[in-house]
Amino acid sequence: MRKLFPIILLTFLSLLMSCEPAQKPANTLKVRLLVLNPGHFHAALVQKTMYPEIDSLVYIYGQKGGDLDMHLKRIEGYNTRQENPTHWKQEVYTQSDFLEKMLTEKKGNVVVLAGNNQKKTDYILASLENGLHVFADKPMAINEEGFKKLKKAFEVAEKNKVLLYDIMTERYEITSILQKELSMLPEIFGTLEKGSPENPAVIKESVHHFYKYVSGNVLTRPAWFLDVSQQGEGIVDVTTHLVDLVQWACFPEQPIDYTTDIQIYTAKRWTTDMGISDFKTITKLDTFPTYLSKYVEKDTLLKVFCNGEINYALKGVHAKVKVIWNYKAPEGTGDTHYSIMRGSKANLVIRQGAEENYIPTLYIEPHAPNSMEESVVIEKIQELAKKYQGIAVEKSAQGWKVQIPDALRESHEAHFARVTEKFLSFLKEGKLPSWEVPNMLAKYYTTTQALKLAKEK
Repeated sequence: MRKLFPIILLTFLSLLMSCEPAQKPANTLKVRLLVLNPGHFHAALVQKTMYPEIDSLVYIYGQKGGDLDMHLKRIEGYNTRQENPTHWKQEVYTQSDFLEKMLTEKKGNVVVLAGNNQKKTDYILASLENGLHVFADKPMAINEEGFKKLKKAFEVAEKNKVLLYDIMTERYEITSILQKELSMLPEIFGTLEKGSPENPAVIKESVHHFYKYVSGNVLTRPAWFLDVSQQGEGIVDVTTHLVDLVQWACFPEQPIDYTTDIQIYTAKRWTTDMGISDFKTITKLDTFPTYLSKYVEKDTLLKVFCNGEINYALKGVHAKVKVIWNYKAPEGTGDTHYSIMRGSKANLVIRQGAEENYIPTLYIEPHAPNSMEESVVIEKIQELAKKYQGIAVEKSAQGWKVQIPDALRESHEAHFARVTEKFLSFLKEGKLPSWEVPNMLAKYYTTTQALKLAKEK
């Protein structure tokens, strides 16, 4: 038996070495959210859906008051809805030292920021300095000073090996996705034109409304939303989405250097005027708060600098972005988007007017009649349909209209789940794509420098 032992041992070791190596355990990412001073309904929309990677217990740190109450009410609405209810549990801290408490307790690992923008960049920086990831609503900076802090924030994030990412929902709008896809097909689009300041190659315009419905209810706006020193002017707020789409569509997955690739030609800003009655309707307040007095004329007319336009060039491609805020949309309509990308063979145009029943619609418009074979268009759309099932084309007055099935159309609110899922995938990988950070810097450089230029006039 003693002689057999070495043979048995060698046989056992041989079998052991021949076995397949054990699989590494899957990356079991576990996220716990820290919601910091929620004041915008976008904070709640992040939680409109449950995610396997995110713990159902959420820690909220913020100021007592209407903003927090509305946030908790929205989450409760998601928890108690009949169809696919969520099951979030909330632990709330409302003392004046809420920021310090969050940073010292560190009960979670991802800070969600969507609210008053006056201190947002400071909150971002403090969170990153304390080793927390940040998932922030736009805008992450509302002026030149904020941009400088944001630049430092990205440096801190890299040093501390944490992620900072902003919530770019418009990348998930199907018409924008298909416009981008078609612009990469030389048989249809050709190549992107350079354009000029007078005739930009890319134009993106959006119209928004103060009075609107969110999750089925009329949205109550906090009064500070109308204070541009707290919310940010229109040229640095919603315009962030438009600038992001220009970068994302024209130079997909390519890093942009804000120090060399951007030239701003003109920028302008103007007000939307709101009477006290309309102000009461959307804020539920009877009078203008003191901090709005500097924007009020004759005690009854509030002037909000929420509109803006930027004319600029990105890597030599001329672009124009424009955002307009009206008080209320006409009955049966809502926020609208217009976009055009000019190619050497055709223009790709998104319209959302009365002719489209206020539904975003994508058109392919060749430069000359009969300059493009219909069979080529159909063939390329059929190839795209393998990725985006159900899309097709039909003839229109100036070319073709892209038919998009309802299954591919999601609401603005649903896009928040898509961005959150993308952010979770980045957390799992432990990094952002190499182009995302330089392009976030490029985006906020564009908006904040445009504001500076517009205010100099």
